[in-house]
Amino acid sequence: MPRHLRLPAAGLLAAAVALPAAAQDGVVTTPFDGSFDDAAFAVETAIVGQGLVIDHVSHVGEMLARTKQAVGSDVDLFTEADVFLFCSAVTSRAVMEADPMNIAHCPYGVFVAELPGGEVLIGHKTYPEGPMQQVQDLLSAIVAEAAAF
Repeated sequence: MPRHLRLPAAGLLAAAVALPAAAQDGVVTTPFDGSFDDAAFAVETAIVGQGLVIDHVSHVGEMLARTKQAVGSDVDLFTEADVFLFCSAVTSRAVMEADPMNIAHCPYGVFVAELPGGEVLIGHKTYPEGPMQQVQDLLSAIVAEAAAF
């Protein structure tokens, strides 16, 4: 049994309240209770609702499916997977005024992925401590809003 399922009930409740999303290897994910299309719509709505413009939607799932044989694989990683890329003039200016090399983190992305078993996840990568936490807070807010859609 996975370790996170062996916690006592009180521990599970505390973990759910403290960490609504799972963090692993620089990525934060939140399960979405619904279809991939609904999750993608919820993410798009949450981003636009923050007054932001989506610059590009990268169809990573389609690319991986299309190229798997060309790279010698037969593994289906996702049923579908998209990454929504955007920037925030306000947040970007703040973090780049703190350190112009924070440009390396722009644009910001929120992904939606459906795993082969049907689980739909929304997430984003994590950012370094310091000014970039403003970006992480923005992305976390977008993901939380989309997950509650």
